[in-house]
Amino acid sequence: MTSCPPRSTSETREEQAHAVCLRLLTVRARTRAELAGHLAKRGYSDDVAETVLARLTAVGLVDDEDFADQWVRSRQVYAGKGKRALAAELRTKGVADEVIATALSGIDAGAERLRAEQLVERRLRREVLDEGDDVKVTRRLVGMLARRGYNQSMAVAVVTDALAAERERRRV
Repeated sequence: MTSCPPRSTSETREEQAHAVCLRLLTVRARTRAELAGHLAKRGYSDDVAETVLARLTAVGLVDDEDFADQWVRSRQVYAGKGKRALAAELRTKGVADEVIATALSGIDAGAERLRAEQLVERRLRREVLDEGDDVKVTRRLVGMLARRGYNQSMAVAVVTDALAAERERRRV
């Protein structure tokens, strides 16, 4: 009976780290930095993590550019996020600034304003508009847009236009 030579410890650690990464990637796409953080938290050495991440990058399972593009499209459409909020979210996920800039370059000012108008219109329909409430409602709506990452000047312009249109609509 022949026996196989025992596996080296580093090879086993790499396989374990690879399995950890694959489990994480089955849930959702992740950035290289996120995976490195998970591996570090679980006690894997930097060498093991780098080897595993290089392997996953080579086969296309880890791609920060693709992740950033998908994240921006998804969060803009479904969460109504503006450029500033999207950039902050990607930074917290460990995406490089150049990759973030490239991913955000696909959003033009017109599309961002249109999304802000949709958000304000939807929220404004639920607001009770009494006389003299414009300041309070404006502050509330501009705050909502600011929390979603829209710049203040655009938010004020969108809210002012939408408030005037909504008052006109309700008058008729």
